[in-house]
Amino acid sequence: MTAFDALKTQLRAEPKTWLITGAAGFIGCNLVEALLLLDQRVVGLDNFATGHEKNLAQVLASVGPERWENFSFKRGDIRDLITCHAVCKDIDYVLHQAALGSVPRSLEDPLSTHAANNTGFLNMLVAARDAKVRRFVYAASSSTYGDHPGLPKVEDVIGKPLSPYAVTKLVNELYADVFGRCYGMESIGLRYFNIFGRRQDPNGAYAAVVPKWVASMIHNEPVYINGDGETSRDFCYIDNVIQANLLAATSQHPEAANQVYNVAVGDRTTLNQLFEAIRSLLVPKYPHLADFKPVYRDFRAGDVRHSLADISKARTRLGYEPTHRIGEGLAEGMDWYVRDLGEQPV
Repeated sequence: MTAFDALKTQLRAEPKTWLITGAAGFIGCNLVEALLLLDQRVVGLDNFATGHEKNLAQVLASVGPERWENFSFKRGDIRDLITCHAVCKDIDYVLHQAALGSVPRSLEDPLSTHAANNTGFLNMLVAARDAKVRRFVYAASSSTYGDHPGLPKVEDVIGKPLSPYAVTKLVNELYADVFGRCYGMESIGLRYFNIFGRRQDPNGAYAAVVPKWVASMIHNEPVYINGDGETSRDFCYIDNVIQANLLAATSQHPEAANQVYNVAVGDRTTLNQLFEAIRSLLVPKYPHLADFKPVYRDFRAGDVRHSLADISKARTRLGYEPTHRIGEGLAEGMDWYVRDLGEQPV
């Protein structure tokens, strides 16, 4: 039995109360769903800046009305401290996902990124501290590695940030560490590496690469690759992220808390390889993709050239063991992407 299997059995036997910020977002709604399916009590917070009500509607359809009774939702903003205090009341574990993601967005609007990712984060830390939650788990980012060229990425070796977004995520880690030292508060940061999967938004200027490319291919629109396509990433499926969050919140390892961990798979996939993997999965339903080619353009400012995670620390201290590599994640997630786009095969 894996550590995660054992945890799920334990949680069903002894339900806890969880707060998920960004509950209507891609990762947040998947966490809501997973916890409700484990018969947990869940509080959700979102201001719908990037989240969608349809995500929560899909969670309701998945878990059913009986389990949905264990979910309470508040529409609110983490930039408001009163709201943060209100939702932290009587909470065991906080899974803080609310943020303004995207390197390009932060380059265009660094003030909004700072307000959500730093002021909002600090508000949540203060509220969680005051409510005496058991542990505060937050979404960190692989962007924190910045310009450090070493591969694989190891948690205690970082470079200089390459974007305002990366700065905000590094500041999160510094604040969390200080709250542990000054107030005895337990926190864990999860440095996400290129997460993808069901309910990831394919629309908008800042859409993540996998859903954006899937949508473009289905609609026979150009797929743009920034640079030569040999930029590589450690793509991580959403189920791995759910596992990491729940293990991080509950791990009893004596050195688990007040640390940051890579959440990834430990594989490198180039953008060219990703393009071909998606195209090959879609071509049986969409024959127009048989000879479909990407369009190459300039490298994007603030982007890291290569990214690959060392996940040994998460394995050792959290019991994390990814269940989906990129091929398995794409195969499982593709049906959802196609259904969600509401398109029929051509």
